[in-house]
Amino acid sequence: MSYRTGSGVDFHQLQKGKELWIGGVKIPHSKGAVGHSDADVLLHAICDALLGALALGDIGIHFPNNSDEFKNIASSILLQRTMELVKKVGYSVVNIDSTVCLEEPKIKPYAEKMRQLIAGITAVTANDISVKATTTEKMGFIGKGKGIMAYATVLLMKNT
Repeated sequence: MSYRTGSGVDFHQLQKGKELWIGGVKIPHSKGAVGHSDADVLLHAICDALLGALALGDIGIHFPNNSDEFKNIASSILLQRTMELVKKVGYSVVNIDSTVCLEEPKIKPYAEKMRQLIAGITAVTANDISVKATTTEKMGFIGKGKGIMAYATVLLMKNT
């Protein structure tokens, strides 16, 4: 049986008046992420991890941020399209481990909904999806509330 691992990371600036989408869930907050799509940092990191595991490039190659097709698109759609690529080459997700780095808001109340949404798209159970969060203890651009970051690690298995 063949296994592949991949890791992904994504960063976005935060700005007042923008919506904050994390893990496919809209979270009420005074600031949201700035980006070409809905700027969902967690789903972008997962997409990159999936693509990287199979040496298929990165999210920018498949969903360029200068394409009108992807302007304001929900990142859940980008994850669905990424999964189509994963399935096309004969792999499936075993598990996903992820961490979101931000000072606020706290995402724990939304983590289960994120896990359910990601599991549904990636065809695994919520028990196969980990969504964690951490702060940077007020250090750097994240600690000052100017940005958000997420990273993800995936394990894929070749379908027999």
